[in-house]
Amino acid sequence: MNEIFSKIGSTQTLSQKIERRIEEAIRQRKLVPGNKLPSEKELCASFAVSRTALREALRRLNARGLIEIKKGSGMYVSEIAIEDAINSLNLYYDLKFDSNLIAHMIEMRSLFEPQIAVLAARNRKEEDLDELRRNILDLGKCNPDNTQLEADIINRFHTNMAKATHNPMVFVSMEPIFSLLPRLRNFMYANIDGEKDYTLAAQQKILDAVEKQDEETAGRAMADLLKRNYEVYNTYFKSFLDKKA
Repeated sequence: MNEIFSKIGSTQTLSQKIERRIEEAIRQRKLVPGNKLPSEKELCASFAVSRTALREALRRLNARGLIEIKKGSGMYVSEIAIEDAINSLNLYYDLKFDSNLIAHMIEMRSLFEPQIAVLAARNRKEEDLDELRRNILDLGKCNPDNTQLEADIINRFHTNMAKATHNPMVFVSMEPIFSLLPRLRNFMYANIDGEKDYTLAAQQKILDAVEKQDEETAGRAMADLLKRNYEVYNTYFKSFLDKKA
């Protein structure tokens, strides 16, 4: 590991260069999760930098979740979990939530979710169908006054559809988008008559196609549902959210 912990030049901020050097080693898997880093004293000597610059770099790496500092034990390369990536995107979307983000979100869903339904129809297992059926039953039985629960159940349908593709990258990419949907749907079902019934029928059509492994119909049915969502957004939400902005 000598090439990782070698002297640092002075053309950039030292702490930045230390941070980037260690990050690059993790990206290239020269340092793998669980590896213990040398002590601060050893790193200062290897990089030929001050302890102040080193500690600033380590602080940023720790804040980003790339390393873990265990008091009395040392510094270790962190195990990066899927949840870490999802949580970062969730935070970003929460902070950027406005009418522009919603429009972009709907556009993204229109591009990807019909193909997600196609892939779900191709790869679904019986347990996936059971979850999707349960989602539809739960929505049908849900108290119409509990619009937040209705929104959460519909969100689970789309999340479980992504899981039914059995492609983990699909779930990682879409889950942060799905996490925003209850905000819109809660308002939707509280103000638009008949929207819940439309959604139930549309979800059932998608599920029937996925169960039959009819990829074309599954994709088309999902596209139709998203087109309806876009029409509702344009008619009811855009002006409402613009006024709040």
